Amino acid sequence: MRLRPAVLVTGLLGTAAVLGYTAVARSADHLDSPAVMAAPNADINDVYTWMDGNNVVLAMTFYPNTPLGTMFDPSLQYVFHTKSGAGLGQTAVPVDVIATFDASQNVSVWVGTSDYVTGNATNPAAPLVSADGKVSVFTGTRADPFFFNLNGFRDTVAAVEAAAPGLMFNAQGCPAIDAATSATLVGFLSHTSNGTMPPSNFFATFNAMAIVVAVDKSLLTTNGTTMSVWAGTYQ
Repeated sequence: MRLRPAVLVTGLLGTAAVLGYTAVARSADHLDSPAVMAAPNADINDVYTWMDGNNVVLAMTFYPNTPLGTMFDPSLQYVFHTKSGAGLGQTAVPVDVIATFDASQNVSVWVGTSDYVTGNATNPAAPLVSADGKVSVFTGTRADPFFFNLNGFRDTVAAVEAAAPGLMFNAQGCPAIDAATSATLVGFLSHTSNGTMPPSNFFATFNAMAIVVAVDKSLLTTNGTTMSVWAGTYQ
């Protein structure tokens, strides 16, 4: 079982999305330990959610640096766990969106007990749509949408480690730095080669397996107009 505990909370009646994350999910999840990487089809990269009209779009990417031609694992369940409620911290009624695949790579998607769709979902221009039109699905290999400037991050870590002996740290472990040092670190994070080159996306050439489900919000918001979302893979 592989869990992605990021929680994305979206206000469904407004135009702005409010995103909240648990303390254990502060970044994307692409470069894991050998044990996790040994089961790449269950290794979640990222979970995204947003509103598109009346639809809640749920997107999960997994299998870091996917080779072309990779198949979905028929032994796995890919699950978006959703809850709805009246506000932040009040989401309680669960509706799971579950996707499974057969050996021919046809997908079956359940939205709680309210809707179901099955078939081929590999065409992004014509996604698989349920009989009532409330659920549409795309599955397949896509360019990894996550941007990460790895070289700039490494430059920043090296600079902080080099300066650490002379820094004062607060109770939360954050160093006290002056404005000039802060500006230098920001430069490292937004550039490469110690702040002298444009930023470079380490994942620019990476692919990822993707499951994208658009669900009419009426199916997911039975207990209120605020949603929490997280995802997991299960065998």
